Amino acid sequence: MTKNIENSNNLFSLSNCIRFLSIDSVQKANSGHPGMPMGMADIATILYKDFLKFDPNDPKWFDRDRLIISNGHGSMLLYSCLYLSGYKNINLENLKNFRQLHSPTAGHPEYGEISGIETTTGPLSQGLANAVGFALAEKKLSSKFGNDLINHYTYVFAGDGCLMEGLSHEACSLAGHLKLNKLIVFFDDNSISIDGPTSLSVSEDTAKRYEAYGWNVQKIDGHNYSEISNAIKQAKKNTLPTLICCKTKIGYGSPNKESKSSSHGSPLGEDEIALTRKNLNWESNPFEIPENLLNEWRNFYLRNKKFKDEWMLKNKEIINSDSFKQIFDLNLSLKTINSINNFKSKHFEEKTSCATRKASELSLEILNANIDNLIGGSADLTGSNNTKTKNMTQFNSSNYNGNYIYFGIREHAMAAVMNGIALHGGLRPYGGTFLVFTDYCRPSIRLSALMGIPTIYVMTHDSIGLGEDGPTHQPIEHLASLRAIPNLNVIRPCDIIETIEAWQFALESNKPSILVLTRQNLPLIRKEKTKENLLKKGAYFIINYETYDTTILATGSEVEIANLASIELAKDGIKARVVSIPCFEIFEKQTEEYKESIIGSKKCFGVEAGIINGWERYIRNDDFLGMKTFGASGPYKELYNHFGITVKNLVSKIKKNIN
Repeated sequence: MTKNIENSNNLFSLSNCIRFLSIDSVQKANSGHPGMPMGMADIATILYKDFLKFDPNDPKWFDRDRLIISNGHGSMLLYSCLYLSGYKNINLENLKNFRQLHSPTAGHPEYGEISGIETTTGPLSQGLANAVGFALAEKKLSSKFGNDLINHYTYVFAGDGCLMEGLSHEACSLAGHLKLNKLIVFFDDNSISIDGPTSLSVSEDTAKRYEAYGWNVQKIDGHNYSEISNAIKQAKKNTLPTLICCKTKIGYGSPNKESKSSSHGSPLGEDEIALTRKNLNWESNPFEIPENLLNEWRNFYLRNKKFKDEWMLKNKEIINSDSFKQIFDLNLSLKTINSINNFKSKHFEEKTSCATRKASELSLEILNANIDNLIGGSADLTGSNNTKTKNMTQFNSSNYNGNYIYFGIREHAMAAVMNGIALHGGLRPYGGTFLVFTDYCRPSIRLSALMGIPTIYVMTHDSIGLGEDGPTHQPIEHLASLRAIPNLNVIRPCDIIETIEAWQFALESNKPSILVLTRQNLPLIRKEKTKENLLKKGAYFIINYETYDTTILATGSEVEIANLASIELAKDGIKARVVSIPCFEIFEKQTEEYKESIIGSKKCFGVEAGIINGWERYIRNDDFLGMKTFGASGPYKELYNHFGITVKNLVSKIKKNIN
């Protein structure tokens, strides 16, 4: 039994509330992970009772502390704590329906289902990397608005598996470099994984690893209340992020499954639960919490009430100010919209030809000057991605008010950290790398789509058009694979006008967006000068005929090929409409009438410097001009000729196959 703190017996009972709600829920579901909640219950109790700044009656209070369960398989610990501490949209029935269809208590925590779930976790280390984004956002906003308004901590529960993942290295190295001292991680050091003891696969000194990252590291008994409390107090005094290595026992209190992998991912079983109840002196029936203990849990938040009331009074003026409200508003200001329209008008008149990565930089110069809460970065490709504009300053430990992050060669961490920034609220993050390296970002991109958060990914060097770097860097299948992710807008603009329209759309969207941009120069394609954002429909006519013979669909750099092919076909009396379709996902959400007007009743052809997958909804296999193999190294114009993605071949294909 835990010792060395006043009223330790009572604390032990409070911890057992978590343990047995978790045990009972997993058992009823006949599915889940009881071991982690049983092992981390003591830490969670101390955190909620004495340290965590929260209000169950106002779960979105902006200056609340954030608690993230990175080892998301232990979700019942979080659900139990939220229920016990009085969050309104979780009840006992939800716990009884753990892991059941339509229940908010999913197998792993899902953002948006229950107040108090700060991020979706499950894929190990994602929550830990998100937490770096939360802590980074806190630093940035605190620097901007002051400590009186924003001064909170990000706490993380992370297990052995989280720290094995490469993502933990990327994210925690960055956190140490940035000295994010309001990030406190509880490492559930129970030495057990699904396969058995962690010694099967791990032998490094985790504490030294984190010290090398520039972290403050402590080692404690995770079942000793005094040590837990003192460790948190020390962490809050430190100028570095803190890893608290908590030696715990998975399945704590289970006579036959404590400290064994058998308690990790399976119910304890009725017989073992009975023995555990006896061992931990828990006499209550399943899902029954003694009234005195529940009342005590429900009163934990009261220690924050006076502080919060004073906080609200002190910050009333700034909370109600336009400058503060605007950081949460996805709608662009009239000033910003006017700047975008002026930008479009200027480049129409100048007939600007440039790579869409450069067009993105020019767009960002306008946007950064008008939108105060944009924060950008790149995974060590700033000069290639064109993500930093002249009006941006570096975010670092000497300047937390900076708005540009040098992520280093940490693509996966960049994407996960951006998710954390977006989830924190108050900032709009974007980050860049090459499109081919979405392979390194994909798990985090998928989670941003699953959560429906407005993260913006700037992916350049989007095709064989990047040229000499060769097939390792030429994304062939990536557009198709990204379009396969639900709830994600994949936008491939064809010129400078579509590029700023893509940015406008992404900034106004409540979903994640990927901007897919070229290395090579592209001409101005748009023929119509308009204030309307035509990209908002996902597809529109570049060339249209009242009566026509065929329609060519194209994206990005290949719209130029489609355009020129239409002109050539017209010489032979063939009227080919040209449609720019920068975003399949947006187009598919338009009315059936609009979609039918674009696709038409006659045969369509498609051209894109990628594979055909995904295009089948619009065209037949024989009517697509694109890639069927990996790329090659060489000048980009020669590569387009080599792989047959040319005006000549498109014209020939249409003439051969037109109805």
